[in-house]
Amino acid sequence: MKDNKHVQAIPSTVLTQAQTKVQELAALLAPYMLALTPAERQGLPKMGEKTIGFVEKAYDFARQNPNLVPPYLEVDAFGVDFADAHGLWTLLNAVQQLEEAIDDTEMTAGSEAYQAALVFYKSVKMAAAQDIPGAKAVYEELKTRFPQRDGRRKADAPGETR
Repeated sequence: MKDNKHVQAIPSTVLTQAQTKVQELAALLAPYMLALTPAERQGLPKMGEKTIGFVEKAYDFARQNPNLVPPYLEVDAFGVDFADAHGLWTLLNAVQQLEEAIDDTEMTAGSEAYQAALVFYKSVKMAAAQDIPGAKAVYEELKTRFPQRDGRRKADAPGETR
């Protein structure tokens, strides 16, 4: 197969260690995490890249000018919210970059594995048609893995014509 981009195997010990680290991270943050419903998420005003500077400046001004802070605004709680939002925003960006790299690598490896399986399947199909010993049993097993179409089992791979 040409253009195989994913060629270095990730050792199972590395994957196990990574899974353990993810579980450790989830456990470390669990006491502080919240779960929102979709409606709650939609209803919240969002702080993002464009508003973080505004929030930071407002917090600084609130601390420096307590006479301008309304009595119903708790500046200490504002500070906790801002610090956690900023820290989690930084963490979220790092996790999203990692998630994207994992997703891209998994997608590439899966695609290449599927393409290799299709190449093998086509080879076995031709070998079975030529009565090569053992090929028919392999072909019969593999062809059952493709979804049914029009109420009958389709023996050809997706995209393949008869």
